[in-house]
This record gives sequence, C-alpha cells and structure tokens, in this order.
Amino acid sequence: MRHRFHSICPYFAMFPEQFAKKWIERCTRPGDTVMDPFSGRGTAPFQAILMDRNGLGNDVNPVAYVLTGAKVGSPTRSSAERRLWRLEQGYNPEDFTSESATLPPFFGRAFHHTTLKQILYLRSVLSWSTSRVDRFITALALGSLHGEMTSAASYFSNQMPRTISTKPAYSLRFWQTKNLWPRQRNVFEVLRRKLAFRYESPRPSTQGKAYLSDVRALPRVAAAVKSSVDCIITSPPYLNVTNFEEDQWLRLWFLGGATEPTSSHYSKDNRHTRASDYWSFLHESWRALRPLLQRRSHFVCRISAINVAPDAIKDTLSDSMRFLADRWVLQEYTVSDLVRRQTGAFRPGSVGCRFELDFCFDLYQ
Repeated sequence: MRHRFHSICPYFAMFPEQFAKKWIERCTRPGDTVMDPFSGRGTAPFQAILMDRNGLGNDVNPVAYVLTGAKVGSPTRSSAERRLWRLEQGYNPEDFTSESATLPPFFGRAFHHTTLKQILYLRSVLSWSTSRVDRFITALALGSLHGEMTSAASYFSNQMPRTISTKPAYSLRFWQTKNLWPRQRNVFEVLRRKLAFRYESPRPSTQGKAYLSDVRALPRVAAAVKSSVDCIITSPPYLNVTNFEEDQWLRLWFLGGATEPTSSHYSKDNRHTRASDYWSFLHESWRALRPLLQRRSHFVCRISAINVAPDAIKDTLSDSMRFLADRWVLQEYTVSDLVRRQTGAFRPGSVGCRFELDFCFDLYQ
C-alpha cells in the first residue's frame, strides 16, 4: 500500500514515487545514500528511507524544505497530537482581529474570517525551521491551505487548485464571477483529521535529512555528507516552465513570506528563459555536487523544456556530466510524451512541456 506520507501536500511538477522506487532498486543497496538536490516534496529521499537507504533532500524553496523534512524527519504520532492540542488550547481569536483586517482583499475572500484568524495564529507560532514536530504540522497545514471546496472539508480556502496558488487578482475575479464565498473551516479539526490519516501508515524507522540551501552551497551546508552519496535521483527545474515563487506564493506567505507573489526573492535561478543561462546554472550545480559523490555513483535525472528537441537535451545534459565526474556512461535514456499535463487543469490552452526525458548515468571519479 502506498505510504500516506507521500501525498502529505499536493505539489506541482513532481515525479511519482514509482519513479524513485525503480531507480533506488536498480542503482542502490540497503545502507546506501540517496540524495535529491532539488527535492520538491521529498519523494526520492522519503522513498529511500522506506527502502532502508539513507535519504537526503535539499531545496532552496522553503515549502519544499518543510515537506521533505516532515517526511524524512517525522515526529512520533503522539508528540504531533500533543503539540496540535496545545496549539488549539493557546489560540485566542481576538489576538488576530486587527491583523486579519489589514490584509489585502484576497485574504478576506480566500478564507472565512474565523478560519483566517486561525491560520494567522498558526503562521505566527509554528517553528517549522527548528522543530520537527512543528515542521510536520506545518506540512499538514500547507497541504490544506488551498484546494477545492468539497463536502469533505479538506481545504481551508475558497475554490482554488490544490497544487499551486493562483494569483490574487485572478482569484478575486474568478470568485466574483462565480459568486463563490469561502466556507467556515475549523483549522484544528482539519489538521487533526489529516494527522490521523497520515499516521495510518507506520512512521518509518529510518530518518533522513533535509537541507534548505541553494544547491551550489550544499557542500558547505552539508559538510558531513562529503564523499558519501551513492546515487542522485533528481528533477531540476525545467527550462522556462515554472516559477515556484509565483506558483507557491500563498504557501510561502504562510511560512512568513510576502502577501503577494514575488519573483526572485528566494532564488534568481527559479525560472530561466534563456538556454545558455539555464545550462550554466546546472553546470554550477553539478560542479558543487561532485564532492559529495562516492568514487563510483549513479545520477538519475528527469528533465524537460519548452520548444527544445529531446535529442538536443540529451546531448547537452550528457555533455554536462563532465562537471560531475571524470568519466561517465549513459546507461538508459527514455522519452515519454506528456498526455495529461498538470497545467491543463488551471491554465487551459497553455503550451507547456510535451515530453519528459529520463536519464541514468554511471559516474566514475
């Protein structure tokens, strides 16, 4: 049965756990170390610890860091339940009346006024950067922050996509056109129900590690990992496809960010539109990762781009391996058409990626 931590938060542009499982089985043995330097919601490092490997994840996106850290460093169920109970006991809605009234119009239409105060409270008290218990509860909240309005009451917001946060002006126009208003949600009740659901799967006995870092600074941030990584399984940002600061802006706000989408606050390499800049960024990333690798290791990569032929990506990515190793062998290369693209649900008519490419390289230092 699929482990319920995997789907703790809907996330745009992610690979499935079957992809990670396939390559972990093929390229590693129990006890080996698997790393994803662009971890997203942490699928590869979490799948690694489920398979008795060491799982390491890194991302410059705080949302991705929270989700990865919640999975690979989960608390016990009892400690999470106790913390959630204490949070509920400490909540006083009057403390957040003034703040809720001064937020931009989006927030008043996105959330019922009583729900918004609860969200503001959790935003102010959860120590997601230092506490594994708070990080797990934060991950549950991020996965509940926005989504469809259904009778199941799974999400806090007015009607929105689950995977991305639509922008304020667009959202307001949509809600006004459809005459949609947010429903009252008890945030603590939703989180309590979701916590119980996630822990229906047993907590992994192995714990991994998550880092919040630009990949090029990772050797310094994760100094203890030097020369220990047996396999990298990753999917770097696709060329000219998405911008996590815009797509995840509401979740970033919950983590202490701005009340509107930003562009280059967290990373200037979020979305490259020029191929030369994009590949230069990946070359710098591979060069930084090289000291972390074993003398013989594996590099598995899923990648894509808009309006670039698969063979061109193959040639360019293969050439970039010189920044990772002295010698490399391309063991497998496949191209898959994207029939049902995630963008189709909320960006009708968008071009997007038409295919994805999977690579497996053997690396020798």
